[in-house]
Amino acid sequence: MTDKELIEQIARVKKEKNAVILAHYYQVPEIQDIADYVGDSLQLSQLAAATNADIIVFAGVHFMAETAKILSPGKKVLLPDLEAGCSLASSAPAGQFAAFVNAHPDHKVVTYINCTAEVKALSDVIVTSSNALKIVESFPKEQKLIFAPDKNLGAYINGKTGRDMLLWDGACEVHETISTKRIINLKMQNPDALLVAHPECKAPVLIMADFIGSTAAMLKFTQQSDSKKFIVATETGIIHQMEKLSPGKEFLVVPADETCACNDCPYMKLNTLEKLYLCMVHEKPEIILSAELIEKAKLPIMKMLELSKNL
Repeated sequence: MTDKELIEQIARVKKEKNAVILAHYYQVPEIQDIADYVGDSLQLSQLAAATNADIIVFAGVHFMAETAKILSPGKKVLLPDLEAGCSLASSAPAGQFAAFVNAHPDHKVVTYINCTAEVKALSDVIVTSSNALKIVESFPKEQKLIFAPDKNLGAYINGKTGRDMLLWDGACEVHETISTKRIINLKMQNPDALLVAHPECKAPVLIMADFIGSTAAMLKFTQQSDSKKFIVATETGIIHQMEKLSPGKEFLVVPADETCACNDCPYMKLNTLEKLYLCMVHEKPEIILSAELIEKAKLPIMKMLELSKNL
């Protein structure tokens, strides 16, 4: 089938099966354009939970689909490609993380949402890149904290708060490969461009940034800024939404290496229109979590939402 035919068939099956399609900002443009909702992972799961859909089709990665299942246990949650994992989530295996937590019983566990359901279940509170700083600051200064799994985001928060959180040694391979040398070259060639960066980037990148924030925050900043040119230090998928919302502005991707002007997440890009269609037709791969795991993993998410109301 052509892309046009696939899009028509996806719309038909979606209606027949009362499904809702979610697409993360890092998905390919054609998937973003047919999704009912495009956004960050937690926001998408919350939006899906509020719908009357019977099926949630999450065009993202595995931990995101798990979060959707945790917040909508009564709905069937599908992931177009079960191999769409996450290097950051994989950097914190649940067994090793449990041993690490048990070795520091006087620490509260603050965990970035980019982790598996099993790791969420070991946590006291979940955070996103947009609320992590405020939630960490809500703890008393004397409270010892573990921050996982992203060491770069944790180090950024330590620097902003003056805390000394114990950091799990994990990172996102996409943000780890963003080169300071190539950013400097881009800035020299484009002195009028502002650098916007995700807090999962390494410290040298964040030091150079004109704005640091979540994907949604970067999108909003570039839309509202008077600047006409931006260097974007995150996964390239966000460029599609930036160009749609700010058609008169220019967005430069930090090259991953000399042969590629892109900075793609290989796991995000596993999802395709064809896989999306097939997963909806066959209603698999399906995300299956035990009721016990859902209950345990939901607690720190609800704790985050409760704290966020007061921040």
